[in-house]
Amino acid sequence: MNGAPVESPCNNVCKMDEHTGWCLGCYRTLAEIGTWSALDEVNKRAVIDRLAQRRETAGALRVAARDRR
Repeated sequence: MNGAPVESPCNNVCKMDEHTGWCLGCYRTLAEIGTWSALDEVNKRAVIDRLAQRRETAGALRVAARDRR
């Protein structure tokens, strides 16, 4: 792990998914978004580490919803 500052994953697609509670752009929760600037680098990395799994989960949920139609 390098010592570079952790950049915000925000990509300006700020819309919350009502089912998961995740932003559809960056996959953070409102709490993670709201506290981002106050988090230390370790906790920012912990949030970033969770986002990949959330993206996968969100994709699977979209496929399942599409298949139900």
